[in-house]
Amino acid sequence: MQVSGRVALVTGASGGLGQAIARRLASAGATLVLSGRRADVLASLAEELGAAVAPADLSDARSVRELAAAHDDVDILIANAGLPASGRLDSFTEEQIDRALLVNLRAPMMLAHALAPAMAARGAGHIVLMSSLSGKAPAAGSSIYSATKFGLRGFAGALRAELHSSGVGVSAIFPGFIRDAGMFEDAGVKLPRGTGTKTPEQVAAATLRAIERDRGEVDVAPIALKLGATLCGIAPETSAKVTRKAGGDEIAARFQAGQMDKR
Repeated sequence: MQVSGRVALVTGASGGLGQAIARRLASAGATLVLSGRRADVLASLAEELGAAVAPADLSDARSVRELAAAHDDVDILIANAGLPASGRLDSFTEEQIDRALLVNLRAPMMLAHALAPAMAARGAGHIVLMSSLSGKAPAAGSSIYSATKFGLRGFAGALRAELHSSGVGVSAIFPGFIRDAGMFEDAGVKLPRGTGTKTPEQVAAATLRAIERDRGEVDVAPIALKLGATLCGIAPETSAKVTRKAGGDEIAARFQAGQMDKR
């Protein structure tokens, strides 16, 4: 679908990746509703883009319902908000596991559940679910995060099939390591030499492309990481060995330390 003239709800818009997506959609002519937890950041971005603000806590089921009810006329849902949830399983409390599941998986599902019927009734709409390459290639130190991102991939594929011929598209985006903003940048982790990254603007461009071309899945990562994810799907044990030899366990420990306060 063409974005110009459409209304798009962007969750996680107070984060760097969400801001890049919002700016890209605005430049394509969309009218925006910006949602997130940091009202001050949302207000500044809304003023810049001429957008509406809808603060919400996606770990709260009531807040999710209220967000959907207040904006049930949107044409595009960008379910971008997410928690890093990095670390070994035994480093999490039960409450932290619940929060990761609520924000990363339940909230996007509930927003889609609430908004898709009206889109289908109008015969037009698009839902974008922000997954991750961790939703294709699990690794040590990402058990909770990968579970939520694998879940989003399955949900997106099945929902896309359910909405086939309704006029409503569904896309899943799979970023790798994103520099300058977002979870990887916040953690301050130094990657092994030769590990490539992408920018928030490239994720934003991929998001727009997915909507306009009705793409089911879009990877946003250097070719080496894409090939690694493909290998994981074909030969998971071989992929795990390669990851360990490349220092995956050490990197996972760094992510856990750098993102502990984001749980």
